[in-house]
Amino acid sequence: MTQESAPPNSLGSLGREEYIEQAHFFQSLAERIASNAPAQEILAVVREETLATTKLPLAIDFMLAELRHAGAFGTAMEKLRHYFTTFQTFIVSEAERESGKFDLRIGLTVLAQEALYRAGRHENVEPTRQGLFLYQFEVLCRNRLGYDAGISAIAADPAFDEPWREWILTLRHQVGMVDISDLLYVRSAHYAARAERSGKPGEAEPLPEPLFGDREGRIALANRRKDPLYLFASLHRQLGYPEVPRTEVADPTEDLLPQLARRMEQLEKRMSLMEDEQRGGIDLTKLYEPPPGGPS
Repeated sequence: MTQESAPPNSLGSLGREEYIEQAHFFQSLAERIASNAPAQEILAVVREETLATTKLPLAIDFMLAELRHAGAFGTAMEKLRHYFTTFQTFIVSEAERESGKFDLRIGLTVLAQEALYRAGRHENVEPTRQGLFLYQFEVLCRNRLGYDAGISAIAADPAFDEPWREWILTLRHQVGMVDISDLLYVRSAHYAARAERSGKPGEAEPLPEPLFGDREGRIALANRRKDPLYLFASLHRQLGYPEVPRTEVADPTEDLLPQLARRMEQLEKRMSLMEDEQRGGIDLTKLYEPPPGGPS
């Protein structure tokens, strides 16, 4: 039998109210950072908006102090391990890495949707360990984040018990060599049921307890040797976990009018120079600048 779906408050060490406020915090940061407002001002405003009965205002106070000292969010979150998960810290640290290409706004949106899912507020879908793992793992895949550090961060999430942690950590050595569909399929109730009907469990060691249900196993089996994106899309539709945010591709037509305006200005300047030359020469004195400190 597969593990029971965990109730909302068991997908982490915090309560529902904390995750709802975290979702508001991360989403507000993502939206206001886009306006190029100073991060310290944004944190101060969002701190006043958060629910005072939660622990988030205290966490924001510490983040403000760390931001003034170190100039980053990730270091503060790492020191608040009792409040922020290792995966949350990993996402923000990757977004703040100077040599990386992961957008901070995308990372904050990732965390906002994850917090809503933990609280059971994402489309009124009851959160499960299966859905949480698939969402976090898909974030690593779609944004090309480091598998070794990313999977270790997922395994350290308090939402996962010991069997889950052991299996997640084995993925570090198998991802890239074994198809993800096969990895999910062999730890599903669907695989266990088929193996029991074939009589294989009596001939070998007992199978480990399934981590995924019959539905997930059938989806994984149907997507073997296909693009993993098809697997994630099917699981997202069936399990109802959040869709992973993606970087929006800029529309080239949006910059077309500004580019045309700059080129028109350049043409007008060239036409003006040509007209001056035809009238008797270009007056270079217009281009002179008085020496510094000299008479104007």
